[in-house]
Amino acid sequence: MFNRGNTRVDVSSEPGTSGRYPERMIDQLPANYPCAKLKLDQFFLQWLSEHQDLVSTLVEDIQAGRPIHAPTAPVGPSPLSPSTAHMIFASTPPISPSKTRSPGTPLSPARRSTTTLGGSQKRGPLVSIPQFYFPTQSSNAGQGSDPATRDFLQRAEAAYKTDGGAAGLGQKAFVKMMQEVCELPSMVAYSLFKRLTGCEAGEEEGAAVPRDTFIKFWTGRGLVTAPPPKRAFDSLRPDGQDYLTFADFWPMMECVLRYHPGLEFLAETQEFQRKYAETVIHRIFYSLNKCGSGRLTFREFRSGELMDALYALDRENDINKILKFFSYEHFYVIYCKFWELDQDHDFQLDKTDLAHYSNCALSYVIVDRIFEEAPRKFKAGTPPGKMCYEDFVWFILSEEDKTTDTALTYWFRCVDLDGDGVIRPREMLYFYEEQLRRLEGWNQEPVQFEDLLCQLHDMLSPAKEGAFTLRDLKRTKPQSGLFFSSLFSLHKFVGFENRDPFAQRAEAAEFTGLSDWDKFAKIEYFRLASEDDQQDTAGGAMDTDEQI
Repeated sequence: MFNRGNTRVDVSSEPGTSGRYPERMIDQLPANYPCAKLKLDQFFLQWLSEHQDLVSTLVEDIQAGRPIHAPTAPVGPSPLSPSTAHMIFASTPPISPSKTRSPGTPLSPARRSTTTLGGSQKRGPLVSIPQFYFPTQSSNAGQGSDPATRDFLQRAEAAYKTDGGAAGLGQKAFVKMMQEVCELPSMVAYSLFKRLTGCEAGEEEGAAVPRDTFIKFWTGRGLVTAPPPKRAFDSLRPDGQDYLTFADFWPMMECVLRYHPGLEFLAETQEFQRKYAETVIHRIFYSLNKCGSGRLTFREFRSGELMDALYALDRENDINKILKFFSYEHFYVIYCKFWELDQDHDFQLDKTDLAHYSNCALSYVIVDRIFEEAPRKFKAGTPPGKMCYEDFVWFILSEEDKTTDTALTYWFRCVDLDGDGVIRPREMLYFYEEQLRRLEGWNQEPVQFEDLLCQLHDMLSPAKEGAFTLRDLKRTKPQSGLFFSSLFSLHKFVGFENRDPFAQRAEAAEFTGLSDWDKFAKIEYFRLASEDDQQDTAGGAMDTDEQI
């Protein structure tokens, strides 16, 4: 027998010991085997959590003087049985902070005292636990429900008393309360103010959010104890819809354009304001909605870096320092690249236009696959054989940074000709044949396909020889980006073959911490800005000559 407080528990024995450990071994177990003692404690607590009803019944029988009858059959699986071993040794964290503890999970050390049978705090039946979650509570019913709700209501009430008027909180006071009390980014708070007041842009002056309107919205959606990502998601999400669409981000982007100091210079150019907002939203969906469905779920919303970027808008006045999604320089590069290709400026590209991208860096066969809509369907309403601006954003982000999961999926679908989820040598050869001809035209020493295949196989080590899956490519990032560049992106392939280790080291030092896309955007923006300066200088010189 092994003592556990006031309870004596049998421990499993070895053959030949008559079902018991020698007393000497029991005394030495905690001192000489601390890990074994901790594991036994865990097993004991596991057993208690699974059979608390049985233990409670036995204790009540003992206290009442009734005879004790041992169970005639096993009451449940042992701690080491296959059905429960995964609960004991699992290290996966909970899916959501709001999830409650599983009945099979061992209790934390801080709660063990409440399960001691001989202690003064005997655990009662589960049915006696009072309700603590009120998903449909009203503002009045929530005041006495739980400490978190009471604290939230008190803080909101204090904000309304301090900064609110007879009609409620004005815009600045409301945004301040949402930042301090609800931990929301200011741009989401601005858009929520417009939503609750129903006012349009420029009509915020004099508008106010009544207390009851805000409390009803916040408690009605169960946001009092929700984490900040859930609060932001529900503040943007329309009623009766459990996902976000492109249009749902538009009110927030209007607030970013209107209130962020780094975008004041765009105030007089409405057209570029709209294109900037569209580009930001396209980048959000590109990074978070990897399946390309156009419906951003909460799981996708919280798993990305959007919340960090929204909080950064409150801290940083320079919009270009927020590289994720909101950088104006990144928008400038994307828009100018599109404008350079769109010769007739109808905001639609055909195959010939896209083939000129980056000085004809892409092969014609990959351009054909893109316009076959193999990687993703073009935006609805686009004329056949045309690519709109949204489709171009997905293309350029995938081409210039092949280390992201979205980019790898994009190009994998292009190269997987038969759509069976595996890229085989015959499909690779289909794309590489044009690459070989172009290398010869550049007077470059061609890399034979057999040699390339061996190099890629050694670099990526696919699970099955001669069969590259999307899982293999995602597992070997960032090297997997070269897999696609070698097949259809001539400039990137030649640059890799002729790379200079010293130049690579210097580039790595200059662009430390930046992604491939960030590096590309920084270089391209500098080039575009230099060209604009040269044009301005040349134009000024011509004006001077004309005056002379």
